[in-house]
Amino acid sequence: MERINRTIKRLASNENFLKRYEEQRRQVLSHPDIHAFLTEHENELNQNTIEKSMSKLYEYTQQSKECNRCESLDGCINFMKGYHPDLVLVRNSIDVVYKRCPRKAMADEQKKNQKLIKSLYVPRDILEATFEEFEGDLGRLDAGDRAATFLMNYEAGLKPKGLYLYGKFGVGKSYLLGAIANELAKKQIPTMIVYVPELLREMKSAIGDSTLNEKIEALKKEPILMLDDIGAEAVSSWTRDEVLGPILQFRMLEKLPTFFTSNFDFQGLEHHLTYSQRGEEEKMKARRIMERIRSLSDPVLVDGPNRRD
Repeated sequence: MERINRTIKRLASNENFLKRYEEQRRQVLSHPDIHAFLTEHENELNQNTIEKSMSKLYEYTQQSKECNRCESLDGCINFMKGYHPDLVLVRNSIDVVYKRCPRKAMADEQKKNQKLIKSLYVPRDILEATFEEFEGDLGRLDAGDRAATFLMNYEAGLKPKGLYLYGKFGVGKSYLLGAIANELAKKQIPTMIVYVPELLREMKSAIGDSTLNEKIEALKKEPILMLDDIGAEAVSSWTRDEVLGPILQFRMLEKLPTFFTSNFDFQGLEHHLTYSQRGEEEKMKARRIMERIRSLSDPVLVDGPNRRD
């Protein structure tokens, strides 16, 4: 201990050390967050407390807050990856506590959803989709513009309707969903893309393992839900009325943005939903589902060459 004390005294008497310390201290105290915290608690703090807490204040300034200095969750620079610092006052002492950052919170939510709903799987090219790669021929221009308008309105705090993207196989409908989802992810806005035919098969099996209600609740409440390839599934009265119906009804009432892709236009999808696997004709029930889809989304034709060829 005596050696450590001698070292500290020697450093404290070193002119260069003192200059570096004073400059570092000045930078810490001029940090906007530090200044705001000290101002907020000025009646509870004295100079001695601030000086004793200088190492904690310095620790705070060296880290990213609200992901402002990190390009990604994997590239997080903080001591605890995925957690950002907050200043707190505890017993007349300043301390740093760590809370999940927006990216960590979103990643945890996605992992939870992926564990719960297996039909979240979509091809890698969709997961990595970008607007730059979305081919801008005339058949796709309107869809791209409408997607960009949605993003601007959503970021502005509005509650815009989603899009119902319809067209032939392979024209880029699902790809555009991926591009929208990736743009939202940059703003830490969670999005769930679900492949509908697989989802409905999964819901049937969920009855046996008692997870059906949990899955439906997750789909109801996701901030932005994307239902890929609706109409490609074989229709049963149960999946239409007891699965899709409650999900769409909740989202319609709560005005939660919902996107769809389909090979059918609205009229074609209504016809598809009218006839069950048993051949039963149920026009009113199909019309009820379509009313919710129309309320949740605006139809946009996506045309052009087949991307898969």
